[in-house]
Amino acid sequence: MPETHPDLDLRDHIRGIPDFPKPGILFYDISTLLRHGPAWRAAMERLASMIRPYKPDMLAGIESRGFLVAAPLALELGLGFVMLRKPRKLPGETIGLDYALEYGTDRIEMQADAVKPGQRVVLLDDLLATGGTMAAAIGLLRQAGAEVPAVAALIELTFLNGRDRLDLPCETLLRYDE
Repeated sequence: MPETHPDLDLRDHIRGIPDFPKPGILFYDISTLLRHGPAWRAAMERLASMIRPYKPDMLAGIESRGFLVAAPLALELGLGFVMLRKPRKLPGETIGLDYALEYGTDRIEMQADAVKPGQRVVLLDDLLATGGTMAAAIGLLRQAGAEVPAVAALIELTFLNGRDRLDLPCETLLRYDE
């Protein structure tokens, strides 16, 4: 099926907000993309065409903006969706993985029965920066027995070298070099 808006430049729908959440940070705001129907549709269609060749059984999204990408994309591809969340946010039995941050540690969890061993799960987030959270999420999915053929994100901040921390293919729609 051909893309409905192939001429749309998605960069026109990403807003840079300086000094958010703290001074010196340029925040790439996807809310402007989300509220523009044709641009959001184009983003989902482009991501779907990037993800399809990996033949996933399911998509996983990282809390919270990763949910905004993975859930509609799963629907577009006719797949299930699993949430990877911060600790104590999911009901039932969970499994988790602790990982290092620049200053301290964090944890990511998923429901213990969310994926079956051997399922092909493509992982999505809105943005790939340093790669720490995405690497931890890959580890958690593998701990659950999933095969992770690839990861994807709407935006990649290439100057932070996040993909260097990942040991598998990484698909991104938009790359920012500074």
